[in-house]
Amino acid sequence: MSEFSAGDAVTDAATTVGWRRAGVAGAAMGVIAAGAAAGVAVERLTVGRGMRRKARLALDTSGPYGSLRGLPGRAAADDGTELYYEIDEVEPDGAAVAAAAGGSPAAGSGTRRRRLFGSKAPGPVTVVFSHGYCLNQDSWHFQRAALRGLVRTVHWDQRSHGRSERGRAQADGTTVGIDQLGRDLKAVIDAAAPEGRLVLVGHSMGGMTMMALAEQYPQLIRDRVAAVAFVGTSSGKLAEVSFGLPIAGVNAVRRVLPGVLRALGSQAELVERGRRATADLFAGLIKRYSFGSRDVDPAVERFAERLIESTPIDVVAEFYPAFTDHDKSHVVPAFRDVPVLILAGDKDLVTPSSHSETMADQLPEAELVIVPDAGHLVMLEHPETVTDRLADLLVRVGAVPAETNVGGHGSTAQQPDG
Repeated sequence: MSEFSAGDAVTDAATTVGWRRAGVAGAAMGVIAAGAAAGVAVERLTVGRGMRRKARLALDTSGPYGSLRGLPGRAAADDGTELYYEIDEVEPDGAAVAAAAGGSPAAGSGTRRRRLFGSKAPGPVTVVFSHGYCLNQDSWHFQRAALRGLVRTVHWDQRSHGRSERGRAQADGTTVGIDQLGRDLKAVIDAAAPEGRLVLVGHSMGGMTMMALAEQYPQLIRDRVAAVAFVGTSSGKLAEVSFGLPIAGVNAVRRVLPGVLRALGSQAELVERGRRATADLFAGLIKRYSFGSRDVDPAVERFAERLIESTPIDVVAEFYPAFTDHDKSHVVPAFRDVPVLILAGDKDLVTPSSHSETMADQLPEAELVIVPDAGHLVMLEHPETVTDRLADLLVRVGAVPAETNVGGHGSTAQQPDG
């Protein structure tokens, strides 16, 4: 006699419906994957799976990207979540300034608009880097390599990313929002940089985090923030982004994706096995939505893969709805009294450069840089352009000496001998 019960039948039916919906979403997501899959198919005709796996392992072993470490620390968020950060201090003898001499600004980085601001007296500065969705602090590898020893920096992992603890509120079922991330950033600042002037640098979700900080702690912005840099970010209307797809395909994905992500998040172990099994397609998707040029260093491409694939699917699911709700356009003017750098890639399919232009319209004194032939991970794809503009911003606020030139740094953490 079968032990299969009515309750089992109901549960099984519900599961079937859930995965059927996932199948619909998969078909819609297939529209997104089509371009990437075509490239992968061509590659499979010429390169065996074993060879590709060996190439990935070789790149993981030899690549220096993500290898930089600093003085570790932990901050407690308002819900008790432990947030991991690292500090790189200034070299006391100034040797790094001399080592940074030489090099030149990267070509094709747009027209520079200089403006000197003297409202805040020169003094020690801490540069706080906030990373984007499905990344971690190592995504700033090139900029960290270039600025190391020149200026005090703080690199932190957003909750549930990198070495930070999984959000405790999220583990209890509370959805994460951009406002929570703003409070997290305040906790990191309180722990790692409780005094002195600040320069805030944020990529994508990191820039949104800075906006949330400004909305909730306006006095901090007025009293301590010397400058800000927004890289590949948006102040809102992300629900209107097409991701370079036909409108019909985008709308189909949007209708089902939140529910599908929740379903996949509940089957995290199974999904992670699936991600590993479809590594080639996953790599193709990352390349399409991370970079704008065709000649990206394979080691950098693989580094981006490792960053993104290290984010568990349940974390991907719990953060996704926050971007649809994100609207901080009314907060952008809070930065009008400090030097602002707004930088984006002209081929960014995730946070299109038009979103950066909209922010610049609200901050007419800001320096707007649209980097040619660059995608969403512009700081990895064109590191010297981003580093040059960031260094210029730091010079303008007295964070590094005017004679400092970081043009020759940032391509790698390892400098060749001789």
